[in-house]
Amino acid sequence: MKKILIVSNGVIGRHFIQRVIGTHTSENRYYIVHPETEAGYEGYNPARFTFFNFDPTSYYKISAVLKTDFTQAMLAMEDKVELEETIKNIRLLKPSIRIIALDFWNSKSANDGIEWVNMQEVLVLNLIDSLPNIPVIAQNIGLGQGEIMEVIVPFGSSFVYRHIGAIEQKNWRIAAIYRNRQLILPSDQKMIQPNDLLVLVGEPNVLKSIYRAIKRELGQFPAPFGSKLYLYIDMAHETPKIMFELVRRSMYIQNKLKKPLLIKIVNPSHIENLQQIKSCGREGVEIEIVYDPYVDEDMIINDIKKHHIGLFLVSQAMFARDTLRKKLYKGKVPVLKLANRSFSTLTESVVILGEKSHVEHISTTVFDVASQLGFNLQLIDYVTEERDNITQAIEHFTNLATIFSKSIKVVKTEENPIRFLCESENFLQCLPFTEKMFENPLKRFLATDPDILYTKLDSYHQLFIPTQI
Repeated sequence: MKKILIVSNGVIGRHFIQRVIGTHTSENRYYIVHPETEAGYEGYNPARFTFFNFDPTSYYKISAVLKTDFTQAMLAMEDKVELEETIKNIRLLKPSIRIIALDFWNSKSANDGIEWVNMQEVLVLNLIDSLPNIPVIAQNIGLGQGEIMEVIVPFGSSFVYRHIGAIEQKNWRIAAIYRNRQLILPSDQKMIQPNDLLVLVGEPNVLKSIYRAIKRELGQFPAPFGSKLYLYIDMAHETPKIMFELVRRSMYIQNKLKKPLLIKIVNPSHIENLQQIKSCGREGVEIEIVYDPYVDEDMIINDIKKHHIGLFLVSQAMFARDTLRKKLYKGKVPVLKLANRSFSTLTESVVILGEKSHVEHISTTVFDVASQLGFNLQLIDYVTEERDNITQAIEHFTNLATIFSKSIKVVKTEENPIRFLCESENFLQCLPFTEKMFENPLKRFLATDPDILYTKLDSYHQLFIPTQI
């Protein structure tokens, strides 16, 4: 049993003792020095609490108590002179004892060996915790460095109506859910509701990103991935016709999303073509030309970070190159692969629901893109024997459609969804950007997963959305 000395006075000291009495633990034994006697407290266990009523600044009196082998001493005293004298007495009698003290005067020193609890900081933190849109970080649990956080899920959040199992939790976890003042232990099948309070555990920097993602609402794309659009043109591998179409379609998308567009041109040739592209410059559109014949392959990753890129636009031919595709995957940025067909005439965005799909990971981005570009949203329900995941995904999309007032159409088909879509004229396919896209050709040839077979719809516009936040 650990023996703890508490020296206190004033209202805060009395309240602290009353809270200690209410802890109901049998592991600690408390020795309390306080102006009031035990008669002033109710419900305490005499076997665990011993009260002393004397002046703690008296070396003679406190020395009698300190003959006990204490684990630590806790001081909650409102008079600075009395506190300093008490610490001096304790240190003379017990030089190595751990001392924790309240600091009302912001006078703590890093070299005095005291563990100060600054009252000004405590008050400010409690006031901050009451502000909306500020994460609540546990101060007295764990390390107190932000590895435990509370977040209230707003009505328009990207996390609303998502199943726990469909949220990729890398270096963080949803440890608990509080709903209507009731604790819910999370499981893969549990669905997050508006106004749920989530208790998150993980690396502090990761939790900051998760907090921003939970608070994000529609109409912000390409946020949270970035704030700019980026068109990549390699003149050594594109025909003039394709280049001009890429520029025209990118500027159309830029106008719809109302975000800055950076056009990056490498391996420049054909001065006339270059001049024609440069003449397309306008407000919100920047053109950057790299004349170096030896383009650094890491340039793309560096540009994504440097310019805070949120959407990468690239041609069908360039995206087919493994090296470029792997760079983009590493960059964790959505990629819009523009095919050789009209984009301005699109009216439909399409999501294929597969057996082991990651569509819930990308659902909010899909809704956001469809909303900003004015597209209808269509789900292709590939009817298979395994229905659990697909049913959950449809439920998830239906709930989001209600929140964001966006209608969706669910098309059930027993036919191969790739073959089914090939009969359509024009659409934007939205799909997760995962490692599946780097499967070896033989495995891809034998696959039935629609996410792996994305190349079968290569002649259509496709939006690849990272599944990690």
